[in-house]
Amino acid sequence: MQTCDTVKQDIINYATDLFLTKGFKSVTMDDLASKMGMSKKTIYTFFKTKSDLVKACTEFMFYSISAGIDTIKEEALNPIEELFTINDFVFKHLKNESSSPEYQLLKYYPKIHSSLNQKKFGVVHKCIVDGLEKGKKIGMFRTDIDPEIISRFYFFSISQIRDKELFPEEIFTPYKIIKSYLDYHIRGIATQKGIAFLEKNIYKKALNNQL
Repeated sequence: MQTCDTVKQDIINYATDLFLTKGFKSVTMDDLASKMGMSKKTIYTFFKTKSDLVKACTEFMFYSISAGIDTIKEEALNPIEELFTINDFVFKHLKNESSSPEYQLLKYYPKIHSSLNQKKFGVVHKCIVDGLEKGKKIGMFRTDIDPEIISRFYFFSISQIRDKELFPEEIFTPYKIIKSYLDYHIRGIATQKGIAFLEKNIYKKALNNQL
């Protein structure tokens, strides 16, 4: 027999999957109840409003992704490979962002988006700064770059490249956009040694995955 905590987590799991697939605005409580085979009354027992559910789901996504990033960092990869690996992980975890979840979150749940954005910045900032310092020590990144500034450039850029008006889906795929940006980012901060690693290892790996 399921406990209350188990039922609540099941609701969060199903809702998160639906939100990422169809969007925060598109999914209704009726959709979720139908998907789970339970009454809306049961869902409202745990979440008084849809906003409460959205908040719980975004927090669940945030902590799941943060844990995944920590696991990748424990592998002690080359800082360039680590950055690409983390981005691939996040990209897949968010289901390629096919439903533009962050855009819908900003538009329909701005307070939740603002709170989430602050948490995201903390994780991204530390991740990028640590990677930059590591890359500088092993000669992959330029020693004259300021990690505090570059990390903020990075966070701002990855936030803006999700703008569907700037990058229409009918012209640009999310995967192509993020890969193009990472190439741009790395080439701006890398030494010749770092660029050589990028071209020899990262692109070779990407090519092999396509074969």
